[in-house]
Amino acid sequence: MYKAKSLSGKESQFEITFENKNKGTLNGKPFEWDIVEEKPGRFHILKNNKSYTAEIVSADISEKKCTIKVNGNNYSFELKDRFDELLKNLGMDKLVGATVKEIKAPMPGLVLNILVKVGDSVKKGDAILVLEAMKMENNIKSQTDGTVKKIAVEKGNAVEKNQVMVLFE
Repeated sequence: MYKAKSLSGKESQFEITFENKNKGTLNGKPFEWDIVEEKPGRFHILKNNKSYTAEIVSADISEKKCTIKVNGNNYSFELKDRFDELLKNLGMDKLVGATVKEIKAPMPGLVLNILVKVGDSVKKGDAILVLEAMKMENNIKSQTDGTVKKIAVEKGNAVEKNQVMVLFE
């Protein structure tokens, strides 16, 4: 199960299984839809005899935030999965990211641009580099305040998931 919280504070729970992406639940109620990916990041959806066009505008995997455009309207969300909820219930959600000393690739991709250099001071949320994955450009952001100690990749490098890209002091 996943939770999506909009910027306005409204929270919804949803679940879509990998076995059947045309069925799921939204706030405990089952739903069905037909969803077709027109091109990477753009989808055509039919639900309750209504047609929708949805496009992923931005996705920050490290912060678990995304913005989706549906029929021309932007919706921004913060996403949580069951593990995030477990950490919150255990009181450990504030500890996550507190001792980050490195940035790892969240997915396989290609380093398009490096936005910092060794010795730069960065704040949590600052863009560190641009990673292209699944034909989308993703700004990889710092999860902590710190000083860049080492950059372990170069522009044009292909990276694997969990490969260390940047180290902090």
